[in-house]
Amino acid sequence: MSAKAKRVMDFRDHRRELEKNRYVYAVVSRRARGVSIGVNLNPDKVCNFDCPYCQVDRTTPGGPSAVDVAALRAELEALLDQVAAGALWRSAPFDSVAPAQRRVADVAFSGDGEPTTAPEFPAAAQAARTARDERQLRFPMRLITNATMFDRPRVREALPLFDELWCKLDAGSESYFQLVDGTRLPLAQVLRNLRDVARRRPIVIQSLFLRWDGQPPPVAEIDAYLGRLRDILEQGGKIERVQVYSVARKPADPRCSPLEAERLEAIAARVRSLGLSAEAFA
Repeated sequence: MSAKAKRVMDFRDHRRELEKNRYVYAVVSRRARGVSIGVNLNPDKVCNFDCPYCQVDRTTPGGPSAVDVAALRAELEALLDQVAAGALWRSAPFDSVAPAQRRVADVAFSGDGEPTTAPEFPAAAQAARTARDERQLRFPMRLITNATMFDRPRVREALPLFDELWCKLDAGSESYFQLVDGTRLPLAQVLRNLRDVARRRPIVIQSLFLRWDGQPPPVAEIDAYLGRLRDILEQGGKIERVQVYSVARKPADPRCSPLEAERLEAIAARVRSLGLSAEAFA
């Protein structure tokens, strides 16, 4: 990377370009509290959600939809070799990371769309797990997901390859779900998938709240959201923790703006009243 194009890494910059890589990138993550090594299985920028707060630039075309798992593994292994050798922080752009954030927090499947929609998801997950384990690296593998595909056998069978599942739940009602996640998929399907997986293993819930046209989420919507969390618990699901956060970068839709820290903390406090662990990230 040239000096002219030198990148400064912090959580406000979630560009997914890393040298000439197609699939593997790195970002500084607020919620992971360090550098997250990302795996993008949606280079075509296709997603089954169209969240108005998404920061992916979908005005420019993506690449081919097919994922070359061998190429993905080679990219990941090259980066993990730097981590294992202790050389990561001496090379750009990692040399620009603030000292307090100079830790590799995870390998996270996220990227430019819903990773579980890719047909290559199981093979890619296995390749990443093997690459990490062969180097005896201790940070977790995480799946950041909207949980819409958890009922598909090929997806469900690959979930044990991940140490943590970070699952989106931004709404409690159908109408608000369609607004903030931009999908016609039913909320009931997501809730059913969350419940079924949470019965087998603890999950992390990630919930983004925003202002829409300057207005915060209605009180009734927060009540409904808490009701959905309560439903998962009462139906035998286990929730390890809940992440409450807001918009941090330029969203796709200008009607979205950040929800202030005080309101986020108030939502997190209500989540804690259910007996759950909750963190707020402004």
